[in-house]
Amino acid sequence: MAPEASDADPILQSAISRFALDGEAATLRAIAEDAGVSAALLVKRFGSKAGLHEACDAEILARIVEIKEQNVRDAAQRSFLSHAPGDQEQALLIRYILQSVRSGGPTARAFLDHMVEDAERYIALAVERGIARPSRDERARARFLTISGLGAVLLSTMLADGSGREDPAALLDRMHHEITPPMLELYTQGFFTDGSILEEYLLYLSDPPEGRPEPAPEP
Repeated sequence: MAPEASDADPILQSAISRFALDGEAATLRAIAEDAGVSAALLVKRFGSKAGLHEACDAEILARIVEIKEQNVRDAAQRSFLSHAPGDQEQALLIRYILQSVRSGGPTARAFLDHMVEDAERYIALAVERGIARPSRDERARARFLTISGLGAVLLSTMLADGSGREDPAALLDRMHHEITPPMLELYTQGFFTDGSILEEYLLYLSDPPEGRPEPAPEP
């Protein structure tokens, strides 16, 4: 089942499912067949496959924000899993995101930038609700969390069968058992026993040893 599109739009739902499966190889003809409409109708409404893909991106990004903000509200009430999306929806969201990132190029960068911007907003909500600690650089933290999370899932998927087209049930099982528990442990309990390494590195950034280039600023 695709994420609920605006007004339960069956065309967007079909397109999201097809892009999640085939990525950039998805064709307007295949999407039209899935939706039970003509390819000409898709062109009339969205202008091109790129226009349809942009509409799907917007829908997926909106759904991610909705889920994350609900997760923050649930965590504040200690009911984190009460509104978790179903397995089919989770699998579709994950597959769509991975296909978007794997495609590379300007489209993938734009999609990732939107994810980082959205992450900043729902992380700020988590800080406001007392669930997460504030950061010295909220933008950098949001970017790191987004990239590291996507990277973990993408590499795990690619290593599982080499094709990146893992069965959704298997993907979710590994997400639930291999990635999420250590991730939550690290986010909750931390890794280092004190702040000395961070403090030393921050001093290095402000006054690097002579002869070493200064680290590039965060883009």
